[in-house]
Amino acid sequence: IPEPTMLWSHKLRGFREGFAPGYDRERNSLDQDLGRFVLGKHDFDVKDQIVSAKTAFQTVDVYDLMNPRAKSMDSYQKSLSNDGSYESSHPEQFGLDRVLFLDGVIQSTLYGDAPYHESIVHPAMITHPNPKRVAIIGGGEGATLREVLKHNTVEEAVMIEIDEGVVELSKEHLPQWQDCSSIAHHEKAAEWCFDDERVNARFEDAMAYFIDNFSDDKEQEEAAYDIIIMDALDPNDDIEFAVELYTSDTYIQSLYNALTVDGILVVQVGEAPYPTSPADETGRFANRSTMKEKLEEVGFKSLHIYEEAHSGFMGPWSTLVAFRDTQTRENWYRNDAEIELQLQKRILRSKSGSSSLRYFDGATMNSYQLPSSAFETVHCRQEEAPRYCDKTEWIGKAVVDETNKTTAYNPVVERHIRDSLHSREYALHNIHGWKEVLLN
Repeated sequence: IPEPTMLWSHKLRGFREGFAPGYDRERNSLDQDLGRFVLGKHDFDVKDQIVSAKTAFQTVDVYDLMNPRAKSMDSYQKSLSNDGSYESSHPEQFGLDRVLFLDGVIQSTLYGDAPYHESIVHPAMITHPNPKRVAIIGGGEGATLREVLKHNTVEEAVMIEIDEGVVELSKEHLPQWQDCSSIAHHEKAAEWCFDDERVNARFEDAMAYFIDNFSDDKEQEEAAYDIIIMDALDPNDDIEFAVELYTSDTYIQSLYNALTVDGILVVQVGEAPYPTSPADETGRFANRSTMKEKLEEVGFKSLHIYEEAHSGFMGPWSTLVAFRDTQTRENWYRNDAEIELQLQKRILRSKSGSSSLRYFDGATMNSYQLPSSAFETVHCRQEEAPRYCDKTEWIGKAVVDETNKTTAYNPVVERHIRDSLHSREYALHNIHGWKEVLLN
């Protein structure tokens, strides 16, 4: 007789927000993703708590989960046996998903590790012609750093993370996220990513670091970066620090100043919109809208947003890249063969000689080159919709920007110009404030 399986859930009782003085649901893990979508549901066959700890800054929870819509409990049990079945020979395909929560908000998953972290790192890194110095804002679990270290051009990777406790807990309970053993045989590399000689881990406030070292009215105390990756709080997080990360004029200016002339800024900007979503400026993602405006104001020549649907979150996740110059943006549109060749030259090989990448390749990069139709739709739902959102003006005639204003972010033209004009040419038109683009 099979051993019975118990399903359980945990529900919060009583009145809290608006009733309990000083109550902040953002600081209650059970009032966030962890409580609402995991512990509060009967949907998971397995919900094993691995650790729940408080650091100096936040609560860290790690759970092993089995979602029956994605995995089979029977197959999982077979994978633990030695019965010669396919499952027992390939246990990595049927195991539990380990999930990291910070203050109850999902941050990373075992099965979404490669899709998320490779998608936030490698598109910008492979677009830059020679990224030597890279900064990572946040990314305490270590996987973003792991992916950066796979590039043979990198001479220094500076990770600025305010919470050292997350790094230590991740080392113990999420070892795969910080595992650089596949490239440890290369010069300066190490089994544990943080032991790599190229790594400079700074446990401090990243916002203060950039403002102190790269404010426009101060002499730079640090060398500029080729790539800056902001893998921090989501733009829709309702806490003061998250708002500042996406809207502070001084901070965003300092990020621009901290980049080399051909530098690229990468920012994870939260869940991608649906075709039915309101404009970012009027919905939950107003901070995302504000950041795009401010990035253009400080001088970034071109902005682009792409999304990845396999990150293990509850929806597709989006990433913004901001280019300081025109030539680097042009590299964004290379075909998959060109990208594959660059990856062969750039990415450190594993000990077996195979690629150390598990998800990203040239074809995947091609899927990131244009924004989704949902981003186009949401962009055109602004209160004052841009004129080019009326596609009837595109038929058989030129599109003219009457204001002669540089349009750094334009998902409408970017998506449709491809039909008649090579994307590389579009990149240059878009960056310089296109005045006329002839459509066939």
